[in-house]
Amino acid sequence: MEEQIILVDQNDREIGAGEKTSVHKKGLLHRAFSILILNKNGEMLLQQRANIKYHSGGKWSNVCCGHPRPSESIEKAAERRLMEEIGIKCALRELFTFIYKVGLDNGLTEHEFLHVFIGEFNGAPEPNPDEVDNWEWTGVDELQQGMKVHPGKYTYWFKIAFEKYMGNYADYK
Repeated sequence: MEEQIILVDQNDREIGAGEKTSVHKKGLLHRAFSILILNKNGEMLLQQRANIKYHSGGKWSNVCCGHPRPSESIEKAAERRLMEEIGIKCALRELFTFIYKVGLDNGLTEHEFLHVFIGEFNGAPEPNPDEVDNWEWTGVDELQQGMKVHPGKYTYWFKIAFEKYMGNYADYK
């Protein structure tokens, strides 16, 4: 059976579950999370999504994103996927949420109620090659400039989350 993800309303109230591929084909609103990781120098850890991913392969993004399973809390899902995807364990704190919808190049639609978490990690991650092709620590000013010059290199949701993060940077540091 395919992975099930949680369907939600505009207020993030659970209204059901559906198979991941079907939910993305229909563009249904579902619960998801993205994680921003900074080190003690204020650099952000980025991952280049594996080319084999079902969408947005090869694009640079925040270090980890995913969907909670039915009956799994968003916090536990974020911790689980951070370890599975990039081999990191650290304290996470939720910063903000937002809803976005975007058609992807493969006929799928991301329509997510996205919870954005932040954590601190100082070290080298151990990425899962099925998830990640490359990773790097990047200064936030350099990243902001990179997004302006080469916006197509980055995932849609990361660009939104990063802009919101930068707009409230002092509150989240």
